[in-house]
Amino acid sequence: MNLTRFLVTNFRSVENSGWVDVDNVTALIGVNESGKTNLLIPLWKLNPAVEGEIQPASDYPKKNFGAIRQAPGDYCFITAEFEAGTLARELSDKAGISVEDASLVSVKRYFNGEFAISFPRLEGKTDIDAAEANSEVKKRVAATIGNISDLVLSGQEEELKQSVIAKLNEMGDNLTGPQLSEAEASRLKKELQFLIPEPDRRTTSVYGQVAELLDAIERITAEITKPSPESISNVKDMVIAALPKFVYYSEFGNLDSEIYLPHVVQNLQRNDLGSKEAAKARTLRVLFKFVRLEPNEILELGQDLRDSHNNHHEPTPEEIREIALKKRERSILLQSAGASLTEKFRNWWKQGDYKFRFEADGSHFRIWVSDDRRPEEVELESRSTGLQWFLSFYLVFLVESEGEHQNAVLLLDEPGLSLHPLAQKNLSAFFENLANFNKILYTTHSPFLIDAEHLERARKVYVSENGTTRATPDLRHVEKDPRQAGAAYVVHSALNLNIGESLLLGCQPVIVQGPSDQYYLSAIKTLLIGANKISPKRELVFPPSGESRTAEVIAGVLAGRDEPLPKILLGSNETAKQVSEELKSGLYNAAEEKILSTDTYAGFTGSEVEDLIPASFFAQVIDRWERNTEIPFADVVASGKPLVGQVEAWAETQDVALSDGWRVEVAKRSKEQALKRGASAFDHATIGRWARLFQELIAVRN
Repeated sequence: MNLTRFLVTNFRSVENSGWVDVDNVTALIGVNESGKTNLLIPLWKLNPAVEGEIQPASDYPKKNFGAIRQAPGDYCFITAEFEAGTLARELSDKAGISVEDASLVSVKRYFNGEFAISFPRLEGKTDIDAAEANSEVKKRVAATIGNISDLVLSGQEEELKQSVIAKLNEMGDNLTGPQLSEAEASRLKKELQFLIPEPDRRTTSVYGQVAELLDAIERITAEITKPSPESISNVKDMVIAALPKFVYYSEFGNLDSEIYLPHVVQNLQRNDLGSKEAAKARTLRVLFKFVRLEPNEILELGQDLRDSHNNHHEPTPEEIREIALKKRERSILLQSAGASLTEKFRNWWKQGDYKFRFEADGSHFRIWVSDDRRPEEVELESRSTGLQWFLSFYLVFLVESEGEHQNAVLLLDEPGLSLHPLAQKNLSAFFENLANFNKILYTTHSPFLIDAEHLERARKVYVSENGTTRATPDLRHVEKDPRQAGAAYVVHSALNLNIGESLLLGCQPVIVQGPSDQYYLSAIKTLLIGANKISPKRELVFPPSGESRTAEVIAGVLAGRDEPLPKILLGSNETAKQVSEELKSGLYNAAEEKILSTDTYAGFTGSEVEDLIPASFFAQVIDRWERNTEIPFADVVASGKPLVGQVEAWAETQDVALSDGWRVEVAKRSKEQALKRGASAFDHATIGRWARLFQELIAVRN
């Protein structure tokens, strides 16, 4: 099953964290002590395993410690939702629901360790409850009495008719309770079955009405007695058994250059090591698995004759040959392992062409390293801490992921702190490749581990006003406590780094107003390049500016080093008009033509970047994003008018509370859907407008 989002309800300092959507790679960013780790650990403890057991002293929130300690089964600490994937069909058959309804599963875990499951897509499709059933039965009985009373009969049929009406009136009078119980429903069915004597059942028209009433009560009874899908035997067991494994790491034991094998053999058998020694022991275990030898086997292969015979006699020629053969075998194995590690590691570490060589001498095991710039071999411990960390990280995850970590969700707490900034960027690229096999959630406060081209993957973690941890995808969220501004600083730094890279790498920046504009323009750029509509000579990047003063500063920085002023694309709302006027009267006084308006390409006034997207496509994204409305946005959207204002007006009529960052969220979803569908999903007129805009952006003028 595939994790899509999770909610930490009660855990340590977290109280209703807010839903955290999960991408293939998700970064939880925030200052120290904001509670980032307290979002990862509950996911790890979703594992139905011993290692994930709840620890009251450390895991119960102090605010409700007494109440939870008294009744741990009443308090849920985490809820996670999963796409069921191939399991949906089996769940559908077992639970008696549609494949669509079975395709999304919610899993909760309580402080007593118990699990509960549900199917969120069944919400709004709930069966009739006992109170509704009681009311419905009363209506049906009254309607049947009326229908029978209208029958014109004679003789014995008239007598039967009056008898049946009397019985039905009595049944209706007895339905005095607020709810219809199973026992009462069963009694009603029996009374109706025996209401008409057997010989008359097929001959009297009265029976037809009674039979319809009986059928209706049986349908109503089936609804109220039908078990909920999650209560059906084995359904919950199937879901829990299919949960992905959550693997949590906060420390990676750096390998030493010289390893004393007798100690390794001892430590690998111990379970009382401290966290640092345990982390190092894990890394060593993985290393020797990679070498395809056990430490004690390496130790045994390296013993010389004095070790074997305690110097009691001179070795025989046969013994000398045997020892030499073992040492040669060990040497070949170690050379092969070193060559294999060199080849595989080269695909991940981009800061040098490193070569590794393993050497065993008696009881000592050494790792030697060289590279293309420094061909002389030195011990691993003499190289950078970053290289040591990355090698240890590589071994743990690349080797272990082939086994127990296969398809696991990896939870990494502050990875790569000891790495150089460029190495941290390599680590980010490492995550991209690793995400082909494992979903990754990691915490960080380093801008070098935030991909400015994929800010939709970042979740801001902060301490709310009541002192609890919250998470939000709204990276613009502003906390009242200035001490919490660090998360925003990380994002801003990542953006600034991206701008800096555009200078260093010769990219062409186009300043836009906000982060939502970045998503739309980045998606359009990719679609146009894929459709061979544009061929930019330099990479286009879209740094957001916000206010005019910020735009002027960014433009001034980007125009440094003898570069011309960058172009700016703005909407024509009031804020954008103000930015445009201030820029034209300042830095862009002699370059007004470089300030472009979306009106030129949207085809109407008052437009914004959203209006470059077809209204029908935009409406589909809105309706997927906000599903629980009486009137879909697609039913009211009008082409040729600003979309943002239409969404806000529609939301007000549907009682939808739009958050401050709703435009960014919709932009993320629009980009994802656009890239998924491709350029062929858009009409020729739209592609033509996009191409005209980007041809103007690409055109180089001083």
